[in-house]
Amino acid sequence: MRFAREGEGWPAPAKINRFLHVTGQRADGYHELQTVFQFLDYGDRLWFERLPGGLLELTGGLPGVATEDDLVFRAARALQRLSGYPGGVRITLDKRLPVGGGLGGGSSDAATTLVALNHLWQLGLDVHDLADLGLQLGADVPVFVHGQAAWAEGVGERLTPLDQLDSPWFLVLDPALSISTAEIFSDPQLTRNTRPLKIPAFLSGAGANDLQAVVVRHYPEVANALNWLSKYQPARMTGSGACVFAAFPEEAEARAVLEQLPAPWTGFVARGCNRSPLMERLARAG
Repeated sequence: MRFAREGEGWPAPAKINRFLHVTGQRADGYHELQTVFQFLDYGDRLWFERLPGGLLELTGGLPGVATEDDLVFRAARALQRLSGYPGGVRITLDKRLPVGGGLGGGSSDAATTLVALNHLWQLGLDVHDLADLGLQLGADVPVFVHGQAAWAEGVGERLTPLDQLDSPWFLVLDPALSISTAEIFSDPQLTRNTRPLKIPAFLSGAGANDLQAVVVRHYPEVANALNWLSKYQPARMTGSGACVFAAFPEEAEARAVLEQLPAPWTGFVARGCNRSPLMERLARAG
């Protein structure tokens, strides 16, 4: 559901994984990864209004998900408990990113909630405090909190900023599927021993998405989307899918391809950003 609100609001930008390798599996079942996160100048948007007495309210949460289980609400509650802040907040979420699309929408929403409320409530927590709290909510939350394109390792929480990434125009295609990340990572045929990559090798063009082969085997529509988009530019899946993307040197070229998108697929065109739009909004907030 879409909500129109006055004022600028706070952006919760999408991310894409420029590549994603699975290099091992830990004893606790989590997977060791290598990836590069880059932001897009497109995503969800949130508004925050102070409430008295510690009340927390959320409008626009995910259908079928209890408010208490929504990542936005959980982020606000976790920050309230950590800081001891006595007040509350009414949060309105305008959800634009598809659920289960590999664009990090839920993690981005949670990160924006942490960053915006830290400012609104004048808590004075630093970015490392917020990132540590965000990691308790999800592995991708810290990169959104830090707000810089990054080389990531571990479960995605060990971040090295990358400011030398190119910033093309991306056409992101949504094949109208929601894919469970847990399902893909539990597949016995998932490659779990890809040799670790070095940053210079990635910058020279190396890297793939190890999850893609598993996804296209289970979801033929993702394979169809990749094949269609690859007619125009090399296409790749982001995260655990279902969205796929391709880079274009010019916005007009990407939009011309978007206009040819067959139903029921949808998509959008956005610029790659090495500095998150969330950080730009925080800077304007002072």
